[in-house]
Amino acid sequence: MTRHAQLVRLEEGRRFDVLCVPVHFDGDDAFIAEAIIAAVPELALPATLSRAWCAAQGLREEIGSFTVVRALAGSSVVLVAAGATLNDLENYRRAGAAAVRAAEERDVAFFLASDGVDQPDAVAQALVEGALLASYRYRANAEARFGVVAVGAPLPSVGAHTLVGEGVARGAIVADSVNWAKQLINSPANAMTPRDLTREILEYLDLAHVSTRVWDEEDLRDERCGGVLGVGAGSGEPARLVTATYDPAPGTMMAHVALVGKGVTFDSGGLSIKPADAMTQMKTDMSGAAVVMAALAAVARLGVPVRVTAIAPMAENVIGERALKPGDVLTTRNGLSVEVLNTDAEGRLLLADALSLAVEAEPDAIIDIATLTGAQRVALGNSVGAMFASTDELARYVSEASARTGEALWRMPLVEGYRHQLDSDVADLANIGRAGQAGSIVAALFLERFSAGVPWVHLDVVGPARAEAASGYTTKGATAFGARTLIDFLVAVARGWTS
Repeated sequence: MTRHAQLVRLEEGRRFDVLCVPVHFDGDDAFIAEAIIAAVPELALPATLSRAWCAAQGLREEIGSFTVVRALAGSSVVLVAAGATLNDLENYRRAGAAAVRAAEERDVAFFLASDGVDQPDAVAQALVEGALLASYRYRANAEARFGVVAVGAPLPSVGAHTLVGEGVARGAIVADSVNWAKQLINSPANAMTPRDLTREILEYLDLAHVSTRVWDEEDLRDERCGGVLGVGAGSGEPARLVTATYDPAPGTMMAHVALVGKGVTFDSGGLSIKPADAMTQMKTDMSGAAVVMAALAAVARLGVPVRVTAIAPMAENVIGERALKPGDVLTTRNGLSVEVLNTDAEGRLLLADALSLAVEAEPDAIIDIATLTGAQRVALGNSVGAMFASTDELARYVSEASARTGEALWRMPLVEGYRHQLDSDVADLANIGRAGQAGSIVAALFLERFSAGVPWVHLDVVGPARAEAASGYTTKGATAFGARTLIDFLVAVARGWTS
């Protein structure tokens, strides 16, 4: 399913296959915004609905619950539960998702009342994001429209109408970028090798103010990227590293953020091989690379005044005659040597080189994102990502972006007392600590060694990177978790820099 979002006029909205009306439950009753009732009197619905009536129609208070109440001049009328408030962004994402589920493959118009809404643009953006994210299918075999109809009493103000239109446009750009990342991650590993992923990135990032650079294996050797080369050594598919830079106003002072994403296009564990059932979804291990490139693409298309450098180191971690062996020592780009005690702790080896490159770009902050440790899922499950931060200020920025986007993160500690677990007798550090002890924290401490004191955040997202079943606006399979948080973070940084 490919669904396109647009702001439509009231009379155009009436011609959609499905007309969606949000219902807000509050206290003993539910209500429909009076502006919608006034704008579409042929709905013949009261502004206040009793809970008994809603129950009889099959409409529950649970956000995203929906019911079809009647056909109207060839269109189906759908009521969608949207929470108690007109201003909760997550509620609108879930309502948008419910609207497209109700519409199936038909065109749907969602009536959005601007009266009583504090930020019409943010609400419209959330609504469109939810609808388009929920519409994603790996095999897109149909197209449909998602129309947003802004209504007010008696009409939405020019300002509110403009803001809703801006929000619709932003939501479409963000959702398109996230769905692009999901498509890459969902692709079979034999169709998304490092070279394939490089090609897809270069094509998608053919945008104004964006420049790209690709390092092949010869470049990686010349540039001393021993971590990337080591991980990819066992594969017949050559490793790659892609750097993308978005610079909307060269020579102008603006905030500069570096994003680093792990790009293991398939992870067998190497000689420290995974069990067979643990390999089946290891195409997801390049989620970080897809996410950082999607975030850069979105801010470029939005024209956000912030400089972004995105770095994606990419390799297959498989068994071959040249594969890394437990006990091998690699030298990374910044000169630190690493004893590889476990070849299945490979993502941090890629990130070591990429973080060193990020430091050389002299950004104000670095954020890396990776499906890094199973310990993250053990600690936080499949719905919450782990966040590690070297500064409280940067942690606050990322946490606030997480809260606005509904991508839950929990800050974890960088425990100084665990650092000794990375001691090695033959290298500067080992790539793993003690088995079964604080695995995600020790991995973060490893990565911190390569951030060189630059304000830094590490996001470990093994659990939420993949969904076993569809729920709300999350589709089954790859989620591209973290992309919307990074986009929101970059927008907030730009606003803070210019304010």
